[in-house]
Amino acid sequence: MNLDLDGCKALITGASKGLGKACAKALADEGARVFICARNAEETEQTAREIGASGWMSADVSQFEEVRKLMAGATAALGGLDILVANAGGPPTGPFDRAPDQDWDIANQLTLMSAVRLTREALPALKASGRGRVIHLTGYGVKEPMTDLVVSDAVRAGVTVMAKTLATDLGPFGITVNCIAPGPIMTDRLIQVHAARADNIGISLDEQFKRFAETIPVRRVGEPKEIGDLCAFLCSPQAGYITGQAIVVDGGVNRSI
Repeated sequence: MNLDLDGCKALITGASKGLGKACAKALADEGARVFICARNAEETEQTAREIGASGWMSADVSQFEEVRKLMAGATAALGGLDILVANAGGPPTGPFDRAPDQDWDIANQLTLMSAVRLTREALPALKASGRGRVIHLTGYGVKEPMTDLVVSDAVRAGVTVMAKTLATDLGPFGITVNCIAPGPIMTDRLIQVHAARADNIGISLDEQFKRFAETIPVRRVGEPKEIGDLCAFLCSPQAGYITGQAIVVDGGVNRSI
């Protein structure tokens, strides 16, 4: 399928590796002009070269001034903006009784407020585009929360509610707003979470992943490319009637309806 993304102008944050990188690569492979950012300058530059990005910047999206600088740089380099893919690193993990205020503050700025600020700063360019797309990467815990991800799930739920509201507000401008809620996708974040779980029960990480895969209906952990491919589709004209959705990609793990 030709997704008709040739020449589309896309900003993807948290894109030096993992899911952000997969989304950036999928869009670039479809002909979009992508501008990427992440905190690590060396990794971001390397990824930009690897995927043929039109530009890159090192930025911490938890900081308001850096978001403003990023948006100005991206729209100047691209000559506007059609697509925003808002992604950021995962908040601290752990159960509720081990999560201090600092963890909640970090999660609020890194996950919720970065999404708020990126979307707000992108709106003038997206409205001018006439075919704007906003994609927020969240997590399947917004549908079925997990004990050791309470901080992440709670804050990502806020992103989901914001996106749902914006889908209504921005629809008249031709802008769709959706969330991709990844489940067990093989990223550094998933390895971190399962390393902690393996330590808690005294088994190896390999054994933990083996046991975990057996609980997934498709009997495997997902690949970042599977998130990137969905992202590219949601950014295409073919997905113009899909908005306000939180699409879970988890191999069938989530049991909510």
